[in-house]
Amino acid sequence: MATAAASQVAFSAPSDRAVSGSGIQVRQQSSKSKVSVAPLDLESAKEPPLNTYKPKGPYTATIVSVERAVGPNAPGETCHVVIDHGGNVPYWEGQSYGIIPPGENPKKPGNPQNVRLYSIASTRYGDSFDGKTASLCVRRAVYYDPETGKEDPSKNGVCSNFLCNSKPGDKIQMTGPSGKIMLLPETDPNATHIMIATGTGVAPYRGYLRRMFMEDVPNFRFGGLAWLFLGVANSDSLLYDEEFTSYLKQYPDNFRFDKALSREQKNKSGSKMYVQDKIEEYSDEIFKLLDGGAHIYFCGLKGMMPGIQDTLKKVAEQRGESWDQKLSQLKKNKQWHVEVY
Repeated sequence: MATAAASQVAFSAPSDRAVSGSGIQVRQQSSKSKVSVAPLDLESAKEPPLNTYKPKGPYTATIVSVERAVGPNAPGETCHVVIDHGGNVPYWEGQSYGIIPPGENPKKPGNPQNVRLYSIASTRYGDSFDGKTASLCVRRAVYYDPETGKEDPSKNGVCSNFLCNSKPGDKIQMTGPSGKIMLLPETDPNATHIMIATGTGVAPYRGYLRRMFMEDVPNFRFGGLAWLFLGVANSDSLLYDEEFTSYLKQYPDNFRFDKALSREQKNKSGSKMYVQDKIEEYSDEIFKLLDGGAHIYFCGLKGMMPGIQDTLKKVAEQRGESWDQKLSQLKKNKQWHVEVY
């Protein structure tokens, strides 16, 4: 289910194909099909903003909207939360904000709650394209008693429930922005970006893709390949699906989108389909792209990484390569980007 902001954006047909210097056909993007953004001085900073606001002096921002971002049959609830920072807490795609929920720290009475980090799910221009908002993709953390099967509100996620329960006009305490690991490298506009996510880990990629395909950014004309792998439980759990599908229609040469739906799809061995199974399915192509300099990103629950690492190691061995050496080289080349929680 797309957000209201996304569903209101119209796309026109892209222009004709052109051949890049490498001989690969890429689709040159027409700025006419894109949304104007401002202020463009957000492009002028040489370094990303870092920790403009700290826990001892947070910024007071305002909730613009909170919308359910999944369908009725999705397990759990995920919300798209738009926050107005008034242009006072600028950020780059791939960074995170810290949120300090109200109340006192149960482990340190008299002190505020600890900061919770959330990947930002919008570009630096926000969903309103004016540089004054940011979006978060938040799954409501709930706890069920294993014996009774009933929800225990006393153990539910403090910050995620605070955000999902927020109403327009509510004030929130915010820190950041933070993080450099997941920044989108833009020195080569024709680079390949392989993005792997589970659930709300798709947040930074939404920002990347809006920058690549939705916004008219004068100094960034993306002509490479963006390939998104998203693992969720079922079709109703897909996040920003209409938005991503529209990119597929408009830029089929520049965007690929593969979904792993664990409760609806089976892998080749007949078990549940997880994101690592999709990676294995396309492993030869992925390895060739990595050998050619592609960037690969992982974002989501930390439990996703062991299965993915095992799959990549198995594929490397089948190719007669050492995964440890390959991983070391990817990190050295700054092609490897991981943010898990």
